Amino acid sequence: MDEPFPGSVDAIEEIRASHEPPSRNAVLKEIVALDDNCRAFIAHSPFLVLATAAADGRCDAAPKGGPPGFVRVLDDERLLIPEAPGNRRFDSLANLLENPRVGLLFCIPGLEETLRVNGDAWLTRDPDLLAQVELGGKAPKLAIGVRVEQAYLHCGKAFRRSGLWRPDEWPDRSDMPSYAQMLRDHVADPAVTVEAIEAASEESYTQRLW
Repeated sequence: MDEPFPGSVDAIEEIRASHEPPSRNAVLKEIVALDDNCRAFIAHSPFLVLATAAADGRCDAAPKGGPPGFVRVLDDERLLIPEAPGNRRFDSLANLLENPRVGLLFCIPGLEETLRVNGDAWLTRDPDLLAQVELGGKAPKLAIGVRVEQAYLHCGKAFRRSGLWRPDEWPDRSDMPSYAQMLRDHVADPAVTVEAIEAASEESYTQRLW
């Protein structure tokens, strides 16, 4: 099979040879447990990205959100993520059942730096644990428990380059189709209309957020 991209790289040594080595702080910043700084970051974070991979290597990156602190730190090595109602595809959960390795990226609005956490994950229905991660006054049906192996801060270059937190630099979306229009095209079912998708989305956002 032909390579889809020319100039492919086959070894990490090729990359390191063409770049400066990481700074001392970049190497030493990695810790193996959640200290007070990580706890403070997670307590202020209303949003994270959950990265998983199936046993065959297929990957998924899913957004997770809630009020600041919706992810509960149980102790220095464990945290708990509530599973809020979604599209019920359960892509991330299916991956975790096949491959428990997980990567988390915590974000705080207006802050360019992020917190990365990697480790193993389990799905839990324990009522005492679920009661600790209520969303909208309701205990979730399921939560993702993560045992931390790595935690480290990530610099804000990506956010600074993108201008993500600077509204005056946000792109003009007037030439872009709406979410409902795009979803209609992807579903490719003549019986599905843009109006029906808009109504279903609004009902889900207002009635089934939690």
